[in-house]
Amino acid sequence: MGFSGPALVMAIVNCNEDSYYAPSRALGEEAVEMALAAEEDGAAIVDFGAESSRPLSLYIDAEEELRRLIPVIEAFRKRSSLPISVDTRKAAVASAALDCGADIINDISALADDPDMAALCARRGAAVVLMHKKGLPHNMQEAPYYDDAVAEIRAYFASAVERAQAAGIRAEKIILDPGIGFGKRLEDNLEIIRRLPSLAEISGKDYPVLVGLSRKSFIGEICGRMDPNERLAGTLAANGAAIMGGAKIIRVHDVKEHVDLAKMLFALCPER
Repeated sequence: MGFSGPALVMAIVNCNEDSYYAPSRALGEEAVEMALAAEEDGAAIVDFGAESSRPLSLYIDAEEELRRLIPVIEAFRKRSSLPISVDTRKAAVASAALDCGADIINDISALADDPDMAALCARRGAAVVLMHKKGLPHNMQEAPYYDDAVAEIRAYFASAVERAQAAGIRAEKIILDPGIGFGKRLEDNLEIIRRLPSLAEISGKDYPVLVGLSRKSFIGEICGRMDPNERLAGTLAANGAAIMGGAKIIRVHDVKEHVDLAKMLFALCPER
């Protein structure tokens, strides 16, 4: 997976019935077909997740996560060689997903929730997404506060990167995600996007930054679009700003539109 061309588009496929944007939800064969359609539209990565992490969502056990996720990954891998990311914070789920051909573990806890996760990813040579969040999905939007959100996220990333490397995960396997909307106020989300270049360099090394803001509530607040179905234009604008700020991967619901966005921005500003 290289970063010398346009920003990579990561397609969201939610194998649950709870994620905040209903068209992203699919189970079984429908999820496989959604992922194949995303590949046809130009996705560089597909991100499967079976446990919703929207605000107020609740934890599900590993057995249920495996039941929803593994048959989908198995079926998709038989029909595609596209890199697969798995959105999970459980080592048992990550292990089974890697057995089925997954390539990336996208952990919203930055390897902190499950003590076995970091060592597993190191042993299997998986790439990892280390995401910042404040609190847990069920309480993360209960009055979050920062004096300087970007400074706090940078400190969190430094600790997360150290934890990953101490477990044996190589630097080139690490991707950083500032966790837009995960325990953040409107002003925090905007500040993260504005100051995104300062989040890539941690402890003297540059890491690729992933941004996941697709159709999130802060876009609705700004644009007056409370229905997530009406937030595509705002999402494109915000992701455009993120790419111009150096984001290497954008995690989205609307693949075709964002592939075009990334290509145009790269043609106009190839140094980005």
